[in-house]
Amino acid sequence: MKQINQFVFSILFLSVATYSFAQDKMLTVEDAILKGGTTLAPENMTNLTWRNAEKFTYTKNYGGEDYIMECNVKNNLRDTLMSLQDINDAMYFAQPKLDSVKRMPMITWLTENDYYFINNNKLVVMHVKDNSTPEVKLGWEKGIENMDFCYTTWNMAYTKDNNLYIQMPEDKVVQITKDDNKGIVNGQAVHRNEWGIMKGTFWSPNGNCLAFYRMDQTMVTDYPLVDISQRPATENLIKYPMAGMKSHEVTVGVYDVKSGKTIFLKTGEPKEQYLTNITWSPDDKFIYIQVVNRDQNLMKLNKYDATNGDFMKTVFEEKDEKYVEPLHPLIFLKHDPNQFLYISQKDGNRHIYLGNVNEKAVHLLTKGRFPIIDFIGIDEAEKNIYATTFSAKTKPTDVNLFTFNMEEKKAVRVSMGEGMHNIIAAPGCRYFIDRYSSIKNPRTIDLIDNTGKVLQTLLKADNPLKDYKLGETKIFTLKADDETDLYCRMITPPNYDPKKRYPSITYVYGGPHAQMLNNSWLAGGNLWMQMMAQQGYVVFTMDNRGSQNRGRDFEQVTFRQLGTVEMKDQLVGAKFLKSQAFIDSTRMGIHGWSFGGFMTTTMMLKNPGLYKAGVAGGPVIDWKYYEIMYTERYMDKPDENKEGYDKANLLNYVKNLKGKLMLIHGTVDDVVVWQHSQLFLKKAVDEGKQVDYFVYPGHPHNVVGKDRVNLMQKVTDYFNTNL
Repeated sequence: MKQINQFVFSILFLSVATYSFAQDKMLTVEDAILKGGTTLAPENMTNLTWRNAEKFTYTKNYGGEDYIMECNVKNNLRDTLMSLQDINDAMYFAQPKLDSVKRMPMITWLTENDYYFINNNKLVVMHVKDNSTPEVKLGWEKGIENMDFCYTTWNMAYTKDNNLYIQMPEDKVVQITKDDNKGIVNGQAVHRNEWGIMKGTFWSPNGNCLAFYRMDQTMVTDYPLVDISQRPATENLIKYPMAGMKSHEVTVGVYDVKSGKTIFLKTGEPKEQYLTNITWSPDDKFIYIQVVNRDQNLMKLNKYDATNGDFMKTVFEEKDEKYVEPLHPLIFLKHDPNQFLYISQKDGNRHIYLGNVNEKAVHLLTKGRFPIIDFIGIDEAEKNIYATTFSAKTKPTDVNLFTFNMEEKKAVRVSMGEGMHNIIAAPGCRYFIDRYSSIKNPRTIDLIDNTGKVLQTLLKADNPLKDYKLGETKIFTLKADDETDLYCRMITPPNYDPKKRYPSITYVYGGPHAQMLNNSWLAGGNLWMQMMAQQGYVVFTMDNRGSQNRGRDFEQVTFRQLGTVEMKDQLVGAKFLKSQAFIDSTRMGIHGWSFGGFMTTTMMLKNPGLYKAGVAGGPVIDWKYYEIMYTERYMDKPDENKEGYDKANLLNYVKNLKGKLMLIHGTVDDVVVWQHSQLFLKKAVDEGKQVDYFVYPGHPHNVVGKDRVNLMQKVTDYFNTNL
């Protein structure tokens, strides 16, 4: 307890928002879920995009009518380019007539004067100086998926069922693949969307060729999901490769639009490998793939000939005794097509490296004890890189825009407001639209130049919650057992009285690729947490070791022992809460979903009696029932790490349960399959333990839409009943 008591006197408050408004409105679950992203969210600017290097456009509503406005950076002059009525008039007089739109569509600039938008399965191009002549470049049937447009040729790749097609202008359709076996999938994301894989098709720079994934899942065991909407219920078989079992096999095809021929890259053996981050060379001749072995401790950047599929060479390799995790394709430079930027955390933090296809090594450009959050762009001379990160002078709760000179390798902060910055760069990176918020700032949007000078403030949003009675939100740090700073968020009730004793709810995630709190509006939290504080709870969250944006060692400390280090850190938070005089330690609750469901159940079972009530949604219970790509990265295979899997297997601890625990699961969850919580229920029955349980029929891993109101009302009621 010594560490905790010392903390009380030396607590570090990064940001504090004290709400002292006279208004007394209270949030409802409907407010928190349905209005949190709409009427109770800070004001924003929509359709905000760059028209060229010096002009940007956005949607503005005047008198109930939407307009596209343009702003010239040099003279700050604003001009009206078009109204919604202008667009609809053009649609009406088009030949053939096009459907009208009810609100301003999201537009994308093709050139300074040409823009496009999608309207009812049609891609419409219009000229800003002549809105009476819309041109339908493409039209497509309903029900197709994974559309991928090539704006140099106006071809569109798409999938229907498990096959890949190309839609060309004049309604010409070419079927690229003809696999009758539904276990072979073409043109879709593979490897369960790991390694930043979000799509399955990749147009070459000039649009002459299309690279695509082909995933053979025929060797993967079928997994049954049940559709209860049918009479009788029907079985929906999916392919779900569990840790240690047979994985699918992926290849990459290349379709030549002119010849109509397809070749496949010779990616070689073993077939169980991961083909990640596909990148075309600028001249359309080669394809680069970051090939990761199944053990995930070796990445080879391989070069292939796009005309015949031949393997050319391995440009370089990246190894790690635990795991490698490439997440970004290469970024080729314009002045030298042999040079590229590569993003990796092999130096200990996520950084940008300079590589050359003719060299065996990459060279560090953004050295420092901070991770690159997002690559933003590079200037026209290709001397300065722009990226968002935090520095040694700021905290991981605040992210700003920085510039990195490629020769001096020196970081210079560009954006200056505190908080979390999201950047839209103009072509050439001379100007930026800087959107940011903090605990004190609902949202500000500034136009800045590459020195950080604010040229104009485009938006300063009012507090959308000014009429609501809210508590105080604090961000502070606690110390892990290795003295690492652990960032925490605490929301106290309105009219907080330090002499009173309050129940608490810990909201936990705790897993990789997530940072639950930061110095943004609501501190990264949500209105449900604010609502629970209104109802008299202290709401607490900690980003434990293993979570995102704190460097390789911070993340990899959980390797082969998921739930162990994370629990140690969460216990530091629990001890802090118990040490506070205003916390009723007999009324502590915990809640989380997915990895957070795993952590909620872990904390309840391995620390019996610590929490009076817990709600675990979509929880992983036994990691050997989770999918290969994620699980084997962090835990290795079950037969290679029996001790780690046994220690993390929550079925081994059900007998320890004290307090009230509710498990919630979607019945067609294809991420954390329903089997997890059902096995838990079976074990609870075997052990004579009572567990509360609720399912959402027909819902996958997340309960969304109007049903989410039902979910969060259930969670709220459970804590109100038991705490």
